[in-house]
Amino acid sequence: QVQLEESGGGSVQAGGSLRLSCTASGFTDSSYCMGWFRQASGKEREGVAGTDTDGTTTYADSVKGRFTISRDNAKNTLYLQMSSLKPEDSAMYYCAARWNRCGWGRLLKTWYSYWGQGTQVTVSS
Repeated sequence: QVQLEESGGGSVQAGGSLRLSCTASGFTDSSYCMGWFRQASGKEREGVAGTDTDGTTTYADSVKGRFTISRDNAKNTLYLQMSSLKPEDSAMYYCAARWNRCGWGRLLKTWYSYWGQGTQVTVSS
């Protein structure tokens, strides 16, 4: 049974930085595509960044150049380094995983099978 647990959220002022972590358990190997999604109040959940089994990464246009996704397979941990944060980045952030490649679907929530409970990020102006 795959379980994902996010941490690292919090409150920060605009222009600040945060690093989110997602610890996974139950992985049978490293052949998992993983991603970060976010959902602001009253809005749809949207893909933020994804990293595939071969290390290929994809970012939403809104975070390119500000966010960096990375993973440590030895620790089964996924990270999201967020810099130059803006108030519009405020949301609940979710970690997600899918066994096998995601390919072009790295930012599609319907592609993923496993989800964490989320960690809240609030950016004040």
